[in-house]
Amino acid sequence: MKISDILSRWYHEHKRDLPWRETRDPYAIWVSEIILQQTRVTQGIDYYLRFLDQFPDLQSLAEAKIEKVLKVWQGLGYYTRARNMHATAAHIIREHHGVFPSTYMEILKLKGIGPYTAAAIASIAFNEPHAVIDGNVHRVIARIFGLSDPPGQVPAKCSICRQAEILLKPEEPGVHNQAIMEFGALVCTPAKPSCTSCPLQQHCVAFKQDLVDKLPVRIRSIKQRHRYFHYFIIQSGNSIAIRQRTEKDIWQHLFEFPLIETLRATSLERLMESSSWNYLFRNGQFRPDKVSKIFKHSLTHQVIHAKFYHLNNIPSDPSISSSFQQVPIKEIDNYPVPKLIENYLKILSD
Repeated sequence: MKISDILSRWYHEHKRDLPWRETRDPYAIWVSEIILQQTRVTQGIDYYLRFLDQFPDLQSLAEAKIEKVLKVWQGLGYYTRARNMHATAAHIIREHHGVFPSTYMEILKLKGIGPYTAAAIASIAFNEPHAVIDGNVHRVIARIFGLSDPPGQVPAKCSICRQAEILLKPEEPGVHNQAIMEFGALVCTPAKPSCTSCPLQQHCVAFKQDLVDKLPVRIRSIKQRHRYFHYFIIQSGNSIAIRQRTEKDIWQHLFEFPLIETLRATSLERLMESSSWNYLFRNGQFRPDKVSKIFKHSLTHQVIHAKFYHLNNIPSDPSISSSFQQVPIKEIDNYPVPKLIENYLKILSD
């Protein structure tokens, strides 16, 4: 029996019951694929259902304010994904009369959509024969055929990509793509794969040559930049100061408390002597009532070391920078904020 037939049979018997497998709507499939790019399936289900509840179609997403989209996305991270989806929905409404493009090449032109996502949408929604290559697929094919191509190679030069196209069942590409991804997620896993009960065991070069733990080739770990954030929770009566991040940096368009960033960890006394402190408070004589411990928040390329400084009962017209807005404390949950701040606010409310 061919490998593709074995995968299809295994998939029909063992696939997980996931909500995005109940539709061929390209919009819903697109939403699921973008959410799952950097998210575990178990976590992604709730976000997928919540997102479609708030934005059931392209029109509703395109017409929504970006702040509302980011609020629904809050906690998933990689907020560029949500911003790109919002922009792409508006583009489809404007340039494609609200009809989701139906070919791989047209889908690939959309903002925020790469070869993997385009292949998934084209194959599942429109039955176009394009193989998907994600981490799971890469691992399965690398082990079965004993290939050592490192992840991230240009598709045209990648033997794994070529092999994926050869394996693809052209008569049911959507089922095949979902089957091989599911197989990598449940059987041919990164650690402790189920080799002894694997239905592809007789076809697997890695199993026969004892290379399972060596394939696929691992890429070097990403060097992370360390940043030191000092957030100021400035309360004036029943209001609190926040601002929206607009610069091209992490968490663009999300809201945060007044912030001073330093090159390294520093003491409160040294922070109060800095020019950034004087600019923020315009030389006002304020001292925090409370300083939190350090909270470490890891991103793909960065590690944030954050402290929160509480200043309570500040006069209603404090001499702080005018770049902040005052919002009622009870309404802070209405604003999209980074996961780091969301977690800290949860601690305060407990």
